[in-house]
Amino acid sequence: MTAARSRARRLAPEDRRRALVDATLPLVREHGLAVSTRQIAEAAGVAEGTIFRAFPDKDALLRATFAAALDPAPTLRALADVDRSVPLRARLVAAVTVLQQRFEEVFRLVDALHAANPEHCPPGSGPGPHDPRALNAAFADALAEVVGPDGGALRVPVPEFARVLRLLTLSGTHPRLCDGQPLTADEIVGTLLDGLAAAPTTTEDTSC
Repeated sequence: MTAARSRARRLAPEDRRRALVDATLPLVREHGLAVSTRQIAEAAGVAEGTIFRAFPDKDALLRATFAAALDPAPTLRALADVDRSVPLRARLVAAVTVLQQRFEEVFRLVDALHAANPEHCPPGSGPGPHDPRALNAAFADALAEVVGPDGGALRVPVPEFARVLRLLTLSGTHPRLCDGQPLTADEIVGTLLDGLAAAPTTTEDTSC
């Protein structure tokens, strides 16, 4: 290893921790908890000792990585950025695409951890900042904001519509729940807005 490679580029401590977390997350998805600090250092382009100057130990780095992977803030920001000037259907397709990206990333992480150790529960997965009930409420509120003033065109209250949209997106994206045939964002939105029943046929009344 060259001197330039072994000497990490100077970063502020928080930036260094963030860079290490960014390098660790893809490796955890691939190797689970078996990922080594040597692999992480190589991916981050730093010496192994740099990891332990930024984190007390490997477990601390993994906890920070899990927290970053589960952090809802980027997804909520992306939902807030959905263009409100386009029609409702287009807004919903954009919102579902954002949710599917998050779900897919979390599913891959959970699958990697389960493959490495079926009994393992990622640190921070219980109640707290990433409490599922709090996350569900935050995403429901964000989806309701996407619907906005078009709520009057729905047959159900906006909160119920947002709840069903989130559940349909979750089940239509999870590889085991959807039988390995995930629904596209257009299919999910179309199912909710249009239903799956055939259009009723009308018979012309010829009686006098």
